[in-house]
Amino acid sequence: MSSHYKVLLVGGQGSIGAGLRTYLPRLDKSYRVISVDLPGAEDKAVAGDAAGELVELDFVASPAKFAPLVADCDLVVYLARCHELEAMRRMTDLVYETVLAQDKPPMIIGSSSVHAVDGLYNFHEKGPYWSIAERHFEEIEEWPERIPAAIPAHAINDYGREKAHVEEWGKRLAAAGHSAIAARWGGINAHNDPLLSERGYFAVWCHQEDSARLVHACFQSHCRGELPSGAHYFVISDNTYNIFDIDTPRREVGYEPIHNAETYY
Repeated sequence: MSSHYKVLLVGGQGSIGAGLRTYLPRLDKSYRVISVDLPGAEDKAVAGDAAGELVELDFVASPAKFAPLVADCDLVVYLARCHELEAMRRMTDLVYETVLAQDKPPMIIGSSSVHAVDGLYNFHEKGPYWSIAERHFEEIEEWPERIPAAIPAHAINDYGREKAHVEEWGKRLAAAGHSAIAARWGGINAHNDPLLSERGYFAVWCHQEDSARLVHACFQSHCRGELPSGAHYFVISDNTYNIFDIDTPRREVGYEPIHNAETYY
């Protein structure tokens, strides 16, 4: 890799951004990380070596100040979120349009989620996923196949729809010849705790280090000219009871997660 790579985290103070700020430089010291977030946003970083410069900016309100931050970036990771669907779509449009407006558009990784495919599994209704969530593994007569990475979004609510919009933008950039991936993040939290009370959390959990390993693998693949642009990948640790396909990113970009929720049980 070159002497440095400029990485812009859009919404870098949250749990995912904090993990990337911590672990990307540990994976490769070439990363120069800059975060942009709302003034006064809570910083979820726990590690003392979470790297990077912070720019406080409401970029939706001040898009002219946002564009210079994107200029000369090698990688943009779009993590920011607001809560109303149409506002979220407008923010997503702004981010991707700003990337496209560059003379040389940087690679972009957009935030999708495992909830983009909530229509394909349910931890709350009787069946194998219920038994997994209850950790009644002995009750499962036929284990469900892992949900394929390549499967389109199956959104059942506005949260899933906003993620599907991000995935659509990734495919649009890919069709235009640019590098874009949608990361279907699993359960990521500031303390890397897989034992949260959310149903089935241990099956969708992702350690922050593994999230950084996926970003790093995708960027290295991009640098080699081998990135399957337009893809969406589940970003999950190597959990024994994982319900999502992580073999595809292993094969396509060399993703190698090293954590497993079961080590905490």
